[in-house]
Amino acid sequence: MTNKELQALVEQISLKYFKKPFKHQAAFNKRLRTTGGRYLLASHNLEFNPKQLEFYGKDEFIKIIKHELCHYHLHIEGKGYRHRDRDFQVLLSDVGGSRYCKTIPGTRNQARHIHVYECKKCRERYYRKRKIDTNQYVCGKCRGKLRWVLKKTCR
Repeated sequence: MTNKELQALVEQISLKYFKKPFKHQAAFNKRLRTTGGRYLLASHNLEFNPKQLEFYGKDEFIKIIKHELCHYHLHIEGKGYRHRDRDFQVLLSDVGGSRYCKTIPGTRNQARHIHVYECKKCRERYYRKRKIDTNQYVCGKCRGKLRWVLKKTCR
């Protein structure tokens, strides 16, 4: 599906389910990873993850379009457009949009590395996602010097 076809589909869904025209731009954004789509508040444009269409088909993709159109129409009308707002939840259930998109295989649950540091004085251990500069940081308990112990891989 091209961006032109996507634009036409979004306009068609907007008129059919919301009875209102979609007057802005809809486009694919390949940089989206963990989300199915995005409503841009400043420009009122919609962006969609092309991998959602590729992996789960047109029916699931239409549910994502309905979800983003709920944000769009409610924001323009000045109503509650956030996920937690009652207006959004009611409209989403009325049009049959999806609350969450399905996870694309390979985007989540990747192996994470944990860096383990230990205090030279009191042997207190610290677990960090990122490496730290052991010359800059000290133990929070006894102010002793830290040393890097190992790098663990977690799932």
